[in-house]
Amino acid sequence: MGAYTMKFTPLVEEYRGNTLENVHYGAIAVVDERGKVLYQAGDPTHVTFLRSAAKPFQAVPAMKRNIPDVYALSGEEAAMFCASHRGESYHIEALQSMLGKIGVDEDILHCCATYPLNEDAKAERHRAHEAKRKLFHNCSGKHLGLIALSKHMGWDASSYYAPDHPVQQEILDTMAEFAEIPKESIQMGTDGCGLPIFALPLDRIALSYVKLACPDLIADSATREAAVRIGRVMNEYPDYIADRKFVCSALLRDSNLAAKGGAKGVYGIGLRKERLGIALKVSDGAEHVWPCIIASILERIGYGNRETIDRLYQVVPNEIFNDGGKLVGSRKAVFQW
Repeated sequence: MGAYTMKFTPLVEEYRGNTLENVHYGAIAVVDERGKVLYQAGDPTHVTFLRSAAKPFQAVPAMKRNIPDVYALSGEEAAMFCASHRGESYHIEALQSMLGKIGVDEDILHCCATYPLNEDAKAERHRAHEAKRKLFHNCSGKHLGLIALSKHMGWDASSYYAPDHPVQQEILDTMAEFAEIPKESIQMGTDGCGLPIFALPLDRIALSYVKLACPDLIADSATREAAVRIGRVMNEYPDYIADRKFVCSALLRDSNLAAKGGAKGVYGIGLRKERLGIALKVSDGAEHVWPCIIASILERIGYGNRETIDRLYQVVPNEIFNDGGKLVGSRKAVFQW
């Protein structure tokens, strides 16, 4: 247990009044375009599942086959391949349109039926007396992309989620290509939506993100062009990647960034001009401290776009308010390089 906890260091402290109430531990890796660790907090080689931070890479095989063009998908719909959507009405409209264009029924989706992640969107569905739907699942856009690819390639679309399915094997090859590690060394698991998911060292996740942001680093031309297209739709349609008030969309409004978070506190960011990759893991899985950590990282590396940093602090302020709106505490980033 002691050796394991040494992988993590305090990232964020939260105070109620002047008394320390919570400490969120974790690890951070910042790498250059060659994957060399420039800055670290905790163990930069800590292995963690990417969860939804893998979605841009899971979308590469579909983009390599120009699936959005094959099915005449809009840019907003193509962005849903990489989305952890929050179930807003505009998300569901795009997904419903995708079903029609791809020519499949909702039942083919392997993700479970659920209600939207956002409370307002969930309440809207409850008020309308609507049942849970697979389209409401935050990963449904990714699943539709894989179904569309399978259908186009003549693969069995009903088993696209199986680890030995061609689409999943190609995704594994893609992840190994971006992370520059043998695919046999990648640890596998099952994600919340039922798809295979992989665990990588943080510095390899960071390298994958700098290559997503800077596709000229990718040797294979088809993969390189797919990365360009993925980065473009994520930046052009940030509200489709999450929603109007979530950290992913706040970061993606900055055209210099490629960014995506995943469940249980993992986050990946690529910086185009600076040619840097960032990966972090909050050990307790907390997501509300992402803005504090990411903003602090950007400040410490001298990031020039103050508007992006301020936007993060607006998503989750460092001030802590109680249920009545009274200022009762604060949070601050405390990690050291």
